[in-house]
Order: sequence, then C-alpha cells, then structure tokens
Amino acid sequence: MFLTISTTGTPERPATDLGFLLHKHPDKAQTFSTSHGTAHVFYPEASAERCTAALLLEVDPVALVRRGKGKGRGGAPDSALAQYVNDRPYAASSLLAVALSTVFKSALRGVCAALPGRAEAPMPLRVEVPALPARGGAELVGKLFGPLGWTSVEVEPVALDEQFPEWGDSRYVQLTLEGELRLADALRQLYVLLPVLDDAKHYWVAPDEVDKLLRAGEGWLAEHPEQKLITSRYLSRRWGLTRQAMERLELVRLAEADDLEVEDVDNAVDETTDTEEKPVPLAEQRRDAILEALRGAGANRVLDLGCGQGQLVQALLKDVSFTEIVGVDVSVRALTIAGRRLKLDRMGERQAARVKLLQGALTYTDKRLAGYDAAVLCEVIEHLDLPRLPALEYAVFGSARPQTVIVTTPNVEYNVRWETLPAGHARHGDHRFEWTRQEFRTWAEGVAERDGYGVEFVPVGPDDPEVGPPTQMAVFTRTDKTEADKNKPEAETEPEAESETETETETEKEAKAA
Repeated sequence: MFLTISTTGTPERPATDLGFLLHKHPDKAQTFSTSHGTAHVFYPEASAERCTAALLLEVDPVALVRRGKGKGRGGAPDSALAQYVNDRPYAASSLLAVALSTVFKSALRGVCAALPGRAEAPMPLRVEVPALPARGGAELVGKLFGPLGWTSVEVEPVALDEQFPEWGDSRYVQLTLEGELRLADALRQLYVLLPVLDDAKHYWVAPDEVDKLLRAGEGWLAEHPEQKLITSRYLSRRWGLTRQAMERLELVRLAEADDLEVEDVDNAVDETTDTEEKPVPLAEQRRDAILEALRGAGANRVLDLGCGQGQLVQALLKDVSFTEIVGVDVSVRALTIAGRRLKLDRMGERQAARVKLLQGALTYTDKRLAGYDAAVLCEVIEHLDLPRLPALEYAVFGSARPQTVIVTTPNVEYNVRWETLPAGHARHGDHRFEWTRQEFRTWAEGVAERDGYGVEFVPVGPDDPEVGPPTQMAVFTRTDKTEADKNKPEAETEPEAESETETETETEKEAKAA
C-alpha cells in the first residue's frame, strides 16, 4: 500500500518544512512496525522547491489472518485461501489508514514544536494514492473529497486488464488531490475516507470508534453533505453507533452555528444530579423472573441445576419460603467459588441446614435429585452439545421429575441488538448453540408432550417487537404420569405398600404361633 504527500516551497518557506511537520527527517528512510506489517517512510525528493514524503506499508499476510478478520472478535467467515490471496497487500484500505495514524500521529494532531505557525497555516499539497478501492466509483470519490477544500480532485479508473479493455474498469481508482490545506486536515480526511471508500475495516468496530471518527472529522465532517454515508461506512453500518455519532455531530453543527461550545448546547442534564435510572443487568432480571415463577408455583424445595458460582442459590437463600436449596454443578472449582460466595463456613446452623452443594453431571440420572418441588436450568442447556440434550431431558424430566421445571436460554434473534457482539458470534465462547424463539418453543413443547408436563413461555428483559426478548424462559408444570408410568403394573408403582403388607402378615403369623 502506497501514498505520497508533496508540497512546494519558496526560499522563505522551503518545501523541506514538510519533514518538520511530519516529524520525519528527509535525509533518512525510517521503518515502523505495525500490527499487520511494516511501514516505511522515505522522501523520493527533498529540496527547497519541492518535497515529497512517501508512506509504504508492507502487509504481513500471516499477521493479517491471525490478528484481523477470520479470528477472534470481528472474525469473518472468509475461506482460508482468500485470507492470503486477495487485494489487501496492494490497495489502500483501513490498514493504510491505521498506519497513517500510527506513523504520523503528531502531524494528525497538528502539533509541531519546531514550526508551530507552519503547522497551523494552509500549504500547497498534492496527495497521490495509486490504488484506491472505491465502492461507488469515481463519482463517489468526487462527492467525498470535493467539498473539503481541494481545488483539484482527479480520479482515474484503473482498468480491469489493460490488454482487454472490453472487460471495463475495476473498482479501483488512482486518486490525486491538489489544494491549499493544513497538513493535519489533509491527513485526517485520508484517515477517515480511505476505509469509507473501501467500505470495509480489518478490525472489529467497537464503540470507541465513534470518538475516533469525531476527532478525525473535527472541522469538516459536521457540515459535509455526505455525512450520513461517511458515518455509516466508517462505523461498518452498525446502526447504534451510527445514530450515536450522528446525534453528536448535530450538536457540533448547532454549536458552530451559534458560536458556542458543545457543552453549552447539550446542557439539558444537570451533571451534579443523577436523574437517570441505571438499567437493571440482564442477569438480575433473569433471577427475578425465576424467583417469581418459583413463588407462583408454590415451590419450597428447589434444585439449581448447573448452579455455577452460586448467584441464584444466594438469591434463593434470601427468601425464607424456600426451605431447602440444592446447587448442582459438574465443576468442583465452580462449587468452591459458590461456597465462598455463600460463606458456608461462617453460616449459622439454621441457614446452613437450608442449603447444600453437590457435584453431579446433568446428563446422568441421580437419585439424590428426586422428590423436589422445582428444578431450575438457568442458562445451562446452551452449554451442552445438541446430541446430549435427550440425556439431560431424561435425567431431569424423566428421572428426577420435579413438579416444576424452569429453563432459561439466550434468544439468538436478539443478538443483533448487542452493539459489542460481532455478527454471527455467540454471546459466550462456550455456547454450543443459541436458539431462535421458534426453535426453543419447538424443543420445549416436545419435552412437555413426551414427559407429561405443560409449558408456558415468559419473556425476560426488554421484549423487542422485532426480535423478542434477550432471554427466553419456559416454565414446565407436571400434569400427569408418562405413558411408561401408566403401563407399569401396580406392584411396581407401589412397592412400599406391598412391603408393608408382607411385614404385617409375618407379624400376625408369629402372634398366632405364640
């Protein structure tokens, strides 16, 4: 990736002042490491009349795959070959924009201790980018750079193949900008508009990108006629971040129109008084919904299956109506942490008698779990491989068979509302699946029909009209015996009564013999 910045000078203001403004000496070729390759800064020409600084970025394709898309947060489902064989090492993109901000950091801020007056004044500039992807064509390039003070914006389409002109032009252009601008303004424009024209970024766009955009767009973005397109593309079309940036840009525009500071315009809230209620965390909303369902079912003896670090057990202990609480988890470490959270070693005798922590796997039947009023599976089923769900179903609904079973799980449709969650990613790295509302309903209704339960569905968290709630909850209530129970002979269903009758008969015989 390659771009050049040139200027002309006079004996009073030599062109080599560009070296001071960029903080890179014209007589040296310098190298800088970036997260995706190596950046080189050198001067093909440096005289009092004309000076040109060049930025060359050598992309490391292995680092690009390891640290960029295809791995970790923001990963893309690109094929392995496409990650190495593509246009990234040759065409300007967000990689070059990041290198620009890294190598010319002080110049971007307009800081130059040696020539402070020169840094603040416009200067004749010529910027050339030989290969620039332009999704939208030459017309869009003109719309983006035209209103920014450049006297000349030359955009020359790059042919798909010069030997076959009938194939037409590629999506790449050669860009040349000329005009009198502050160097810092020119660099900021390039930093924002290079990835905008490419319409792609090599890294995950987090909320702090809004601040980066506003800093780089200071002085020109608020009044730009293509402000919405620039903002949307720069923020990778993340509607929440785009809306936030647009609102802040509107405040900047209003402040500039009235010659005020932004803080003077946005003064509707008294910072000394906290008038906004803090949102209740989703985990707390889940626990509240579970407690309400348990109270509605009249449960006193409760199983927390997959109790983890004991948050729900702790909440159950605060309500004296729950007389016996058992937390079960396969992880000894999680049970140890739960014990510390509950302070079992310092708990009073009466309170300690109400709670018990057991190690156990939920995909195996366990006689210790039989006879309880209710069982809770809070954010548990999605941690199992799908083929293991029938085993969990039998262990809980077929073997333990509590009167009430409560199951919560993420609603995958709601994931698009999480601004910090990359598209296509699960909410937790250990989630083996996340269901839509219909998939969860189908599974729950099948379990209820097979095991003799009725089921109701309860939304947890804000119920979005388009994608539903963030958490979906099913409340199962036992209604009848299973078909297997109905077909059992009477002697098998009431063994204790039969045993008691046999004992009584033997006693009568002994009495008669005496």
